[in-house]
Amino acid sequence: MDSEVVLEARNITKQFPGVLANDHVSFQLRRGEILALLGENGAGKTTLMNIIYGLYHQDEGEVLIQGEPFRAVSPRDAIKRGVGMVHQHFQLVEPMTVTENIILGSEVMRDKVFLDINRARLQVDDLSRRYGLEVDPDAVIEDLPVGVQQRVEIIKALYRNANILILDEPTAVLTPQEIEDLFRVMRHLAAQGHSIIFITHKLKEVLEVAHRIIVMRGGRVVGEAFPESSTQASLASMMVGREVILKVPKGPANPGDVVLEVQNLRVRDERGMPAVNGMSFKVRAGEILGIAGVQGNGQTELVEAVTGLRPTEDGRMILVGQDVSKAQPRRFTEGGSAHIPENRHRYGMVEPYPVSENLVLNRYYAPPFARGWVRDYAAIDAHARRLVELFDVRTPSVATPAGNLSGGNQQKMVVARELGREIKLLVAAQPTRGVDVGSIEFIHSQIVKQRDAGVAVLLVSSELDEIMALADRIVVMYKGEAIGEVDAATATREQLGLLMAGVRPG
Repeated sequence: MDSEVVLEARNITKQFPGVLANDHVSFQLRRGEILALLGENGAGKTTLMNIIYGLYHQDEGEVLIQGEPFRAVSPRDAIKRGVGMVHQHFQLVEPMTVTENIILGSEVMRDKVFLDINRARLQVDDLSRRYGLEVDPDAVIEDLPVGVQQRVEIIKALYRNANILILDEPTAVLTPQEIEDLFRVMRHLAAQGHSIIFITHKLKEVLEVAHRIIVMRGGRVVGEAFPESSTQASLASMMVGREVILKVPKGPANPGDVVLEVQNLRVRDERGMPAVNGMSFKVRAGEILGIAGVQGNGQTELVEAVTGLRPTEDGRMILVGQDVSKAQPRRFTEGGSAHIPENRHRYGMVEPYPVSENLVLNRYYAPPFARGWVRDYAAIDAHARRLVELFDVRTPSVATPAGNLSGGNQQKMVVARELGREIKLLVAAQPTRGVDVGSIEFIHSQIVKQRDAGVAVLLVSSELDEIMALADRIVVMYKGEAIGEVDAATATREQLGLLMAGVRPG
């Protein structure tokens, strides 16, 4: 790694209405360095990178590239100075080919009218081979796996002569094997003199690939670390500001009777396309069944079906002996089912409502919270104060609008509502998405506590570490099907990664 500083941020400050996203942030990036920018969602990482890339403009401070002041008015300015950014959600045109996507906006022309697509293909092929990013220049984007699509995004930046690459949460939708492949590419690029900023909140990955680590919390840089002298625990403490238990203690399961049985379930997505294709499984009392898979393989539609939020096309769902295949969400709730949704803002809360009313959204019409048409606000407030204390929801008062809480406390509020009553089934979808390490610790402990109390838990998560830490059995979904089931006690990341990539066992 060269000691030359290629990018420097000095006292970058960015204010949004009601939020100080970046508070006098300073850092340096050196040539050939992989710099991990670590922090939970809301720490200010992406805002900072969007300023460097020209998507936002700082209120204070300056950016220097190769020692010269630089202020990007738009991403085009950043690209001209050799800065490329691969966003968490890819910026690709799916019906177009790899070559067409890569040259889009920087077309290779044969004359004033016609593209020289053959010369462009050769350039793309040369770039992909030179940097170990093998792709077929003629492949159509929509036909490619997610990991290959990400390679196309990296080649697109290199095609524009980027020597500084910003990778925003690049492993969020990759299988374990694709993650290893990405890290190989990153090391190869760094060895050839490219500098990489790797934005993430995954501690294990930081320790594996980074040369240096900057930790952000609450919009500020709170520390710098090096992988060789750091642990996941030390980084987590720096991120949260206190000691964190990264893996919740969990004893063996004691499975009982079947609580939820799903038989040959078929569900369509919002476009009318098949999303769940004949799924069958059982969840028993006192166990956690984990559904693993790369996001977008039918998990969302499965969860919506087993909670009554999406109609089923075929198959049966039996909850505690009752057929609920065509039931509405209230019947699931009254039948003893709890639901932590993957999108808390859409399905889990009403942001303008106070915390107290959010905590009774599933029971506001029933005693003791209502008598006929009359709401008992004293009972609602007392119930809210009890749950806020029990589930450690940090809020100024139970009258505070839920939208004013931090993401982690919003999620704990949803967890409090769903688990603050007697239940038989817990459907937890991406239960720790967008929350800090401390809240993850708390939510995981609550899920294990429910299992140990005899609740059947269906855990759906794209975070493989979360599935492996909590589940007793793991079913992997691929293109809407259960491609395999494994015992969590003996499962390996490699085994699960192959299943997630569609490689059937045997």
